[in-house]
Amino acid sequence: MWTDRLLQGVLDTLLMVGVSSLIALLAGIPLAVILVTSGKGGIYQAPTLNRVLGAFVNLFRSIPFLILMVALIPFTRLIVGTTYGVWAAVVPLTIAATPFFARIAEVSLREVDHGLIEAAQAMGCRRWHIVWHVLLPEALPGIVGGFTITLVTMINSSAMAGAIGAGGLGDIAYRYGYQRFDSQIMLTVIVMLVVLVALIQLGGDRLAKGLNKR
Repeated sequence: MWTDRLLQGVLDTLLMVGVSSLIALLAGIPLAVILVTSGKGGIYQAPTLNRVLGAFVNLFRSIPFLILMVALIPFTRLIVGTTYGVWAAVVPLTIAATPFFARIAEVSLREVDHGLIEAAQAMGCRRWHIVWHVLLPEALPGIVGGFTITLVTMINSSAMAGAIGAGGLGDIAYRYGYQRFDSQIMLTVIVMLVVLVALIQLGGDRLAKGLNKR
């Protein structure tokens, strides 16, 4: 019985993190590109847009996840129809992860050699072509590394969300470990989370290293 329950907890955690991270990836990279290209010296300079987006990202990055999750309860109910369970956790996880990942991806994009951009401009490349064929490929190893960090952070957040009814390993640790004073269950969940994080970190590091052609 416990094996089935732990397996379900792992699947719930992977579902929460998987869906949220996919949305964060699809939203975070464009957000990072806009932040970089609209800033001073960027190929799409738009200072007002840059300041507004920067403030938006900083706002959500500064709110602790637990507080954000509670504050988003009405919005979560509006989106998924419930504030309990795996899908209810996807909303705050996504909103917390997207600006976090966007800032990490932004750093990687800013580290791209500006000489490559100038060379592409001198060759008459369109601006969208520079983004797609220069900025993103050159920053890809750093983006992958940043996404790995984001995944690890989301697993930690999903465990916190599970403790207040979102399901997953955090829910098992809280309900059956903490509330029932069962240290064996608590230790088992901790080990499973550590293994999960280690596997993700190892896979992300190897992928980033393989993509780095420098």
